[in-house]
Amino acid sequence: MTTDQIEAAYQTEIKQADTDHHTPTAGAMAGHIVANLNVHITKLHQAKWFLKGPASAAIKPLYTTLIARARQTYDDLADVLLDEGQLPPSTTAEYKTYAMLDEDGRLKYHDTETVLTATIKDYNTQNLFVTRAITLAKKRKPACDGRLSNSDFWRE
Repeated sequence: MTTDQIEAAYQTEIKQADTDHHTPTAGAMAGHIVANLNVHITKLHQAKWFLKGPASAAIKPLYTTLIARARQTYDDLADVLLDEGQLPPSTTAEYKTYAMLDEDGRLKYHDTETVLTATIKDYNTQNLFVTRAITLAKKRKPACDGRLSNSDFWRE
């Protein structure tokens, strides 16, 4: 592609993303999920690294598992979007725009219970997008619906 063709394709992508996010589609919701997963992977690492207290040794392996599942779901869902002709968020700026999870560097100083509660809250937030994406996908995107509906990640 020439520089002009690349710029035209990128401007088309930006316009489509703006349209999709003002008129919810399964692809737009799945894009939010991808962005949320990107942020969530970082947050899960933060939790694992900074857990404190006697329970932390027992909880850290759970976070290792959650990180692995989140990474796999992140990659799998991006592949589904690409298979459906959608473009998943792929830059830090896009993740910041589309992710709906809050980050706070102070969380590392909190007790284990507070960190676990924050993790649960993040899963609840993500489930809102997953539920909406499944509903929208059933209408138009069967491959996306199947991946979202059958993901072990969301059933844990």
